[in-house]
Order: sequence, then C-alpha cells, then structure tokens
Amino acid sequence: MGRSGAGRREPLPAALRTLLVLVGAVVFIDTALYAALAPILAGLRDEFGLGKAGAGVLAGAYPLGTIAGALPGGWLTARFGPRRVIIGSLTTMSLASVAFALARNIIALDAARVLQGLGGAATWTAGLAWVSRVAPFERRAEVLGIAIGVAIFGAQFGPVIGTIADAVGREATFLVTAAIGLPLLIWARATPPPPVLAEPALTSPRVLARDRTFRAGIWLTVLPSIAFGVIEVLAPLRLDALGASALAIGAAFFVAGGVEALMSPIVGRMIDRRGVAVLVRRGTLLAAAGLAVLALPSSALLLGALLALTSVGLGALWVPGSSTASDAAGRRGVDQGWAFSLTSLAWALGVGVGAIAGGALGSVAGDGVGYGLAAALMLATGLAARRTPAMFEA
Repeated sequence: MGRSGAGRREPLPAALRTLLVLVGAVVFIDTALYAALAPILAGLRDEFGLGKAGAGVLAGAYPLGTIAGALPGGWLTARFGPRRVIIGSLTTMSLASVAFALARNIIALDAARVLQGLGGAATWTAGLAWVSRVAPFERRAEVLGIAIGVAIFGAQFGPVIGTIADAVGREATFLVTAAIGLPLLIWARATPPPPVLAEPALTSPRVLARDRTFRAGIWLTVLPSIAFGVIEVLAPLRLDALGASALAIGAAFFVAGGVEALMSPIVGRMIDRRGVAVLVRRGTLLAAAGLAVLALPSSALLLGALLALTSVGLGALWVPGSSTASDAAGRRGVDQGWAFSLTSLAWALGVGVGAIAGGALGSVAGDGVGYGLAAALMLATGLAARRTPAMFEA
C-alpha cells in the first residue's frame, strides 16, 4: 500500500528544496571522491612502485574508511544532530583531500583515502537523516530518491575528476576539490538545523536488529551493492577485452550511472504512491534479466547497452532500501542517523563482497557464474516480495 493516493502533487516546500540542494552537493562530493581513483590508479601504482596487492589496498582504503565510520557517524548524528556532523565531516573530507594531494609516500596516500571514507560515511548518514527528518512522511521516499540520485550521479562524475588529475596533476586537482568544501561549510553553518522532536528518540538502535522490515531494508541495500560490486570488476575487463578504449569504458559506466540517477526520484514517487513491494518485484526481475546475460555479448556496444538496462533494475532498488530502513527506524523510535549509518555500512560491505566474489569467480569459473549468482539473489528477493509483501512495508 502506498502512502498517498495518485494525483497531482504540490511542489516541495522552498526550505526543503534548498536543503536538498545542500545535501545533494555534500553527498555528490562524497561519491565523486570515492570514484575519482579509478583513472589514476595505474599512474599511482607506477609512481609509488606498487604491486597488485598494494594497488588493491589503495583501492579498498576508501570503502574501509566508510565501514569504520558508518556506526560512529550514526551515533554522532543521533547525539549532536545532522548539521554539526555535516560540518565536521566536510572538514574531515577537505583535510583528507589536501593530504591526498600532497602525499609523498604510499602510507600517507592510503591514510588519506581512509580519512576520505570516514568523512564520506558521516556526510551520507547525516545528510540523509537531515532530509528525512524535515520531509513530510508521505513524500519521504521521493525526497530520499532525489538525494540518492544525486549521489549516484556523483559516483559517475568521479572518474572525470580522476581524468583531470591525470592530465593536470594530482596536487592541483585535489587541492581544488578540497577548496570546494569551504563554501559548503559556510552554507551548512547558515542553514537552520532540523527541528528538535517533541519527544526525543531515545530508543536503542539494537531494536532494529529484531525488526523484520528494517532487516528487509538493509537487504535491499546490500543486494544492489553486491551486483554493483560484481559489475564494477567484471564489466570493465570484458569491455577492454572486446576492444573498448578507456574513454569508451568510462562513457558506458557514465551512461549506466546516469540511468540509475534518473530512476531514483521516479522510484521514490512511486514508493510514496504504491509502496515498496511493487517496486522490489519489478526491479529485481529486470535486474536479474540483465545480470543473467551480461556475460554473453560479443560486442562492446551491446554490452554497454545491457549495462544500461541492468542499471534500470538496480536503480529501482537503492531507494526502497533506504526508505524502508528509514520508515522502520521512525516506527521504532530510533534516530534516523542510525538508520542511514547502517545502510551506509550495508552498501560498503555489499560492494566489497560483490567485487571480491565477482573477481574470484570470474577468474576461476568465468564471468557468467558471478553474474548468475547475483541474478539468483535478485530473483529470490523478488519472490519473497511477491509472497510476503508486508515484510517490506513499515
């Protein structure tokens, strides 16, 4: 069941639209910094004399920071409020970007990426908690969809930053990136904090572990993250084997990410009107179909097209995960900061598991096995949404 009936909707309040722009800019920077490493990883490998293991540590440093920072970010948001956490985490990310720009050894470089991940985890948690507190309940999924869509687009824009760094130098590029945090800090300080609830949410987040709907929301975050992790490893290697240039590979992922970003606000509005289970059934079916055939194309153009199609299904799952977790936390009286810190942790773990498993299975048994297992998880989830739709509705 949806939260509101069909029909024409009034525009979002001006204050909420302004807040969405601020939070969107913050999460955009977070995901862009995460994705900026790919184009310069080979150059950093050569600059610092890294082997594959060392390059892997550098690539995994940001998600490691996200995992480490997810739960503390939730506690800080619940304790001090999202605005203060946004300010502190933006400062951390800017200083970490300066350190990344000026690093002269691999330990400093790895540490800078971990700090970027720590700050990014907190910005994601606090930003989404802030807009979910302010948004009307009947339009919360729509608002979250807009913010998540901007974050997805940021992940696709990240390689542009990396490409610029490859052309003009790491120092200049990441010093400028760090400087972008200053006007956002000023803006955040000038933005009124969310209203204090009449009855502060003091319920322990431990109750969420016993909530079936919250667990379903976390799974709806883990599921597309696993699929994305598999794709992130296998698809670029396959595109390269099919003769695609680095620019063409980047363009394929940019288009796929753009499709996901455009889907998010649409999915949010559909959730508000029709509920989560309907979107889960359709999204998992489409994503499973795309994943099942991603290993088959013999041309780069066809693989790129299938990647975009699969992204439509994946894009229909990100928002239901966050929306369901947020609603369950609100029903249980748990601060929204905890809800989004746990979804952030779920994203990082899902991407990590998907990437490691996808790469290992691809090298041993072929790409089709990794994609097939991800498709099977999609189908199983869609079947659960059909049989017990109530588990996805708070």
